[in-house]
Formats: sequence, structure tokens, C-alpha cells
Amino acid sequence: MPPLHIPHSRRGLLTFGAAAALVGGAAAYRKVASTHAGHEPAVELIPGEELETLGWGMLETPEELGVTTPDGARLAVWDVGTGPVVVLAHCWSGSHAVWVPVARRLVESGHRVVLYDHRGHGASSRGTASLSIETLSDDLAAVLRDRDVTDAVLAGHSMGGMSVMALATYHPEILAQRARAIVLVATAAADMGTGPAVLGRFAAGFVASPAVSLALRSPGGHRFVRGVFGADPAREHLELTRALLAACAPLVRASFLGAVGTVNLLEGITMIGLPTTVVVGSRDRLTAPARSHQMVQAIPGARLVTLPDRGHMLPLEDADAVATEIERSVKGSNAVKG
Repeated sequence: MPPLHIPHSRRGLLTFGAAAALVGGAAAYRKVASTHAGHEPAVELIPGEELETLGWGMLETPEELGVTTPDGARLAVWDVGTGPVVVLAHCWSGSHAVWVPVARRLVESGHRVVLYDHRGHGASSRGTASLSIETLSDDLAAVLRDRDVTDAVLAGHSMGGMSVMALATYHPEILAQRARAIVLVATAAADMGTGPAVLGRFAAGFVASPAVSLALRSPGGHRFVRGVFGADPAREHLELTRALLAACAPLVRASFLGAVGTVNLLEGITMIGLPTTVVVGSRDRLTAPARSHQMVQAIPGARLVTLPDRGHMLPLEDADAVATEIERSVKGSNAVKG
């Protein structure tokens, strides 16, 4: 099957959806885990020893844990390392895997890292609650409580960043009790809409269509996600992004695309009282630098970091830089507390 062709006039509508796929940079894992009821069979990713450098490396792959939400979803969680706590929330249509390169660096530098899959993604089941950004904030709160996380740096990429900001909006008491700092990576608080409602419905329907799933599984499927990367992306990153987007259930892709398209957390984030760092790639075409400036203006004292020539998939494109900013947040919040 030839690569999927999207008319130029519609590319803007579908950009965010295609990009979020990238969320799954789990080179450490060659398959998308789907052992729970209702999941599609595991999808084989990219074979090859060259992917080992993206995984846990010399560290032992952590055991999968589970957190059950009130509506019956089972959230897959990984808790590894010791030291100051960092919680990592991933982006749309991927899994915790996109964070693995960063997580490995943090564990090696003396941190405890908690990762999890959003409901309906990776190894987490969907549950019965609405697939909304508010529900994702409920899930993040459940993970923090279950793993007894306190004094943590919360870092979120793309939709994961929205989950962290939604925690500040819908569960400010949980944020105050359990977090010490925030790092928002390639994300946005508002203005992600696809235009008129009819166009938004078209975009959601499109990403849920069998045609998209078939195209993503075709030999040229990696081209569908090229736009979420910056300059000179690694081919294995493109392939991983494609495979994880293809593995995400079509209705989950569509529902969360709609949620992201209508998100508006600007009022809630003005109440954030924690040290906050916003990281963006200069070539991010999904959550453009203007969205990061908007967040920095809204969050008191927020700091902006721009990574030249990088795109939307920063945990894959520049794991060193992202890990460094998270470590800086840990040290900075320590200094404030001292």
C-alpha cells in the first residue's frame, strides 16, 4: 500500500494526532504490551541491536505494577530506582516507553522514577470513564496516591503535560501535597483546536479510520509521523512512532484527539505555586513555541527552555537535554526548600 497522502489543506487538522504517536519511544521494549482484556495483539516494533541504546541499557527492566481506578481501569505503572522522585507522564497514542531513554538517565544519576501508561494506551486498560483530560488528571492523582509519591518533580510530555496541568486545575490539593516542581515538555495549555467543530469531528473520525491504521502499518508508514520531529530525525524513532500510533486503539486515538483539541487549562495553571520549567523544540509544529510562551506567561515564575532544531518528540530527540532540565528542577527545588 502506498504511503498515506493527506491533502495539504487538511494536514493542519491532523498534525497533532500524527505527532502524538511518537509518544512511544520505547526502544527498550520491542513490543507494545497488551495483555489485558480489550487490547489488540502485541505489535512487533523494530528488530535490531541498534535499539538497545534507547532502552534500559545496563539497568534491569522494571516490573510492571498496576493501579486500579474507581471506574475499573487498570493503569500499568513502573517504579524504579531510589532517590528524589520524578513522575513521567507520556503523550497521546503512545506509552511510557517514550520516556524510557530519559528515565534510564535519571535512574543512573540517582533518582526514583515512576512511569505509567495512560488509560487505553500501552498496557493500561480503558475503563468506563470518559476519555478526557480531566480523567487523565484523576488517573495521575491515583498513581501518586498508590505509589505513595511525595515531594516529586512531575514531568509531562505533550498530552502528559496537559495531565500535569489538569492536576493543578482539578486536584490542586494533590499537587500541593505531593509535588515539589513541574517540568512541561512540548505541550500546551490551550488553543490546540482544529478550527470549526465540523473539522474537529472530521479529524477525529479520520484518525479512527481503518485507512489510517492500514497506512501506518505500510512500508511507508513512517512518513505519516515525520512532521512531529525536528531536523534529521533517526529512522528508528520514526518507525517506533509509527508502530505505537498504529497500536493505539482507533477509538482511543480519536477520543483523546478531541480532548486535546478542546483543552483549556489557562485559568487553572495561573494558580500553580511550584517552580515550573517549560521545554520546547524550536521546530515543534504540534505544540508550537507560541504555546510554550503562553504557558510561561500564565504560570507565575515559570522558566522557558528552547531546544534548537528539535521538534515535538523531545524525550526521544534529545533525552540528555530533557533529563538535564528535570535534574535541574530537582536541585532547584531542593535549594528553595533549603
